[in-house]
Amino acid sequence: MKTIAVIDIGKTNAKVALVDLDRFEETAVRKTANGVTVDGLYPHFDVERLWRFIVDSLAVLNAETPIDAISVTTHGATAVLLDKNGDLALPLLDYEFTGPDTLAADYDKLRPPFAETGTTRLPMGLNIGAQIYWQEQTFPELFANVATILTYAQYWSYRLSGVLSTELTSLGCHTDLWKPYAGDFSTMVDARGWRPLFAPVRRASDLLGGLTPRAAKDSGLPAGLPVFCGIHDSNASLLPHVLTRPAPFAVVSTGTWVVIMAMGARKMALDEARDTLINVNALGDPVPSARFMGGRAFATLIHDRAITVSEDIEAEMAARQCMLLPAVPEGSGPFPQAKARWTCEEDALTGAERFAVVSFYLAMMSATCLDLIGAEGEIVVEGPFAANPTYLRMLSAATGRPVLTGSQSATGTSLGAACLADGSRARLHAEQFRGSVPERYKAYAEKWRAEAGRSEIA
Repeated sequence: MKTIAVIDIGKTNAKVALVDLDRFEETAVRKTANGVTVDGLYPHFDVERLWRFIVDSLAVLNAETPIDAISVTTHGATAVLLDKNGDLALPLLDYEFTGPDTLAADYDKLRPPFAETGTTRLPMGLNIGAQIYWQEQTFPELFANVATILTYAQYWSYRLSGVLSTELTSLGCHTDLWKPYAGDFSTMVDARGWRPLFAPVRRASDLLGGLTPRAAKDSGLPAGLPVFCGIHDSNASLLPHVLTRPAPFAVVSTGTWVVIMAMGARKMALDEARDTLINVNALGDPVPSARFMGGRAFATLIHDRAITVSEDIEAEMAARQCMLLPAVPEGSGPFPQAKARWTCEEDALTGAERFAVVSFYLAMMSATCLDLIGAEGEIVVEGPFAANPTYLRMLSAATGRPVLTGSQSATGTSLGAACLADGSRARLHAEQFRGSVPERYKAYAEKWRAEAGRSEIA
């Protein structure tokens, strides 16, 4: 196999990319906005619109370059409930919907302890267990029709192959459903009687089967084309490094969420109140992790993304110690109780100055997450932030460790997902960031940490 089509469903955008395994790079990509439909029972993802985009994209891309296999990667915090016919028993709940919070007190009595699952208690539907419990309690008649529960990437591999499965990286991603060190479902899954509903657990790299005749007709691809199980998107960014890089190191996977994963981290107690958790990588191994909504913060705060920031402007903002302090958005990440504030006059900043301060904020949030999970060694930044030298410069200053840049592409997770087809062909493209790090940047980092700590206490 040479050309792998990667279906990549993010919270903000959905993409289909072609990856050439011989060159280990993307050769083509199509994408569309991924919105939430607000009608019906509750806000949910429009899977039929996404399916049309997927099959149309596969057809167009295959006409340009014949596709040899298909892999899938998606955002987490999404469970798919199917009836006995394989259709949706309930819509795919948007994890930012607050409905599950109405039953939070009851759910908190049921969920397993952090020591068992490595799952931080999160608001809304960010814990899949809370989603399923809310759906079960709120729509009992519809929930009674649930015959199978899938993790999200595996819904799309099911639509393609007809094979039902769940998968380790998605089960082990702040779900309350999985015991990462035992490699089994949590005690809550058995207590609720949900275990029989979950499709068989597979590894991300398992070949599920071939493209079904129906999917082949929709996409124009040949029936029987290999379809791989699929992987959670942040773990897709991690996978090429797990396969090729010696520990210790950390990967900063950037997108709507910035997810930071530390391989070979020093042993330390994780603080569940600060959005640290245990993820499970594609090999099934537990990985200390932390996260915050960095991409969402950037999109909220920066409207002109074509701004060019000079090092002189960066240096001026550092010298003035103009700071954005946590948290944007509020309620998650390493400072979940803090109220965002600026230490300088926000409205007086030029576009370039604002870009610099926001980039510094994102770097300091990343550095805080790295500290919380005991990360050591090189830091590899994947995704859009890898193209932001202002962010990279401050991250280097704040950590004092080598910062490397990996994929900067529109689909930063596609290379990792393509590795599921043949991990032996994974190669590293990370290059060390060699930008200057003036002493004033280090002083800025120290001051930011002190101010952010006071903000959280307040």
